[in-house]
Amino acid sequence: MLFLFAIVLGIVFGLFTGGRVGNLARIRFRWAWFVIAVVLVREAVLVTPLKHIEGAQYVYVLALAGIIVWTVWQRKRLMGIWLVSVGTALNLVVILANGARMPVAPEFAGSLLTQGSVGQYTVMGEGTRLNLLGDWIRLYPFLEVYSPGDVLVAIGLAIAVFIAVATPARIVS
Repeated sequence: MLFLFAIVLGIVFGLFTGGRVGNLARIRFRWAWFVIAVVLVREAVLVTPLKHIEGAQYVYVLALAGIIVWTVWQRKRLMGIWLVSVGTALNLVVILANGARMPVAPEFAGSLLTQGSVGQYTVMGEGTRLNLLGDWIRLYPFLEVYSPGDVLVAIGLAIAVFIAVATPARIVS
């Protein structure tokens, strides 16, 4: 939900500065189908019963790596997208440091407290690494909890969409 909010915020501020939503359609991405597929796979592992299958968390890791590769490749076409790369890389680092699972602060872990791990999530504790990069940030009005990497991804999306809507001549190479 945070990422969708960031995109909408970027559009609204872009329109407020005199931009047009149609400017988004003028951006020509390389391998746009790849990032769409990777994001769909990432979401499928997050929200479908796949999250209960042991090993699905490694598919999630591969999806994050794919997002990083694609956003780095697109950095000259869409200013601000580099923040998405950095935020996703932070998430990937903490997930890899914890056996392909993102640590979640105990106060936000809910059902994880009784199960220990579900999908790509695990309860944050003494046995987890890089807890500062895990999910512990609650942003009003969202009910979910986010990592610093998620916040950077959202900021990057908002900036990239804002620039795309407001000034297409600067971002299309």
